[in-house]
Amino acid sequence: MKPFRRHLIVIATAGTAAAIHAPALAAAQRALAGMTDGPFYPPTAWRNSGPLAGDWDADLTRVERQGRVTVAQGEHLLLQAQVLDTQGRAVDGAEAEFWQCDSHQQYRHPDVALQPSGRYDAGFQGYGALRSGRDGQLTLRTIKPVPYPGRTPHIHVKLRHAAFGELSTQLFVADEPGNARDFLWRQLPDADRTALSLQLQPAPPDAARGLRWLAQHRLIVPT
Repeated sequence: MKPFRRHLIVIATAGTAAAIHAPALAAAQRALAGMTDGPFYPPTAWRNSGPLAGDWDADLTRVERQGRVTVAQGEHLLLQAQVLDTQGRAVDGAEAEFWQCDSHQQYRHPDVALQPSGRYDAGFQGYGALRSGRDGQLTLRTIKPVPYPGRTPHIHVKLRHAAFGELSTQLFVADEPGNARDFLWRQLPDADRTALSLQLQPAPPDAARGLRWLAQHRLIVPT
C-alpha cells in the first residue's frame, strides 16, 4: 500500500473551524457494527494503476488530470470524524478509507466502465484514504451521498489499526426516508443505526466555497 497523504482541508475562517471542531472524547460506547464492503470496493492494484492512480487523497470533490482540476457535482459535505475505542480513547494512526458513488450513481471501480460525458461525474474522486491524527481526528471532503436502485444513500468506511485489526462499515444519513427500505439498514438494531447515522448540518455562510453540509461523527472501534 502506498503511503497515505494527510491533507488539511481549509474552512474559510477561524471562527468556522472552531464551530466544527471534532467531538471531545466520549464515555464507553458500543463499537460500530461491521458491514459488507459491497461489490464496489476498489482493489489496491487498480487504485495504483487505474485512471485515477495517485489521486486518492482526503478531498473527493476535486480531480486533477494533466494539470486541469475538475470539481465534483452534488452537494459538498465536510465530514469531521474521530476514531475512538469503546473506552473513549483516541486512536492515533488509524488507516481510514472512504468510498461512495457520485451524483450520477456511479462508483469508481474497475468493473464500472467510465461512461460517456453526462453518465458519470469526472470531478468526483470516488475513493479517499487518510490516517487519523494524534487525537484520532479525520477530515474528509466529499458529497452528500445519493441513493441508487436498491440502496439508500450511504458512505462506505474501512478502518485499520494494530489495536483492533480491520473494520468495514457504512455511514447513513439520519432521517433519510430511503433508510426504511434499505435491506442492510433494516437488519441493524436501533443502537447500531444511531451509531452509523450522520447528522448533517447546513454549512455556515463563511464556509469554504461550494460547501453545503457539515457533519461530525465518532467512529467507535473495538477495544
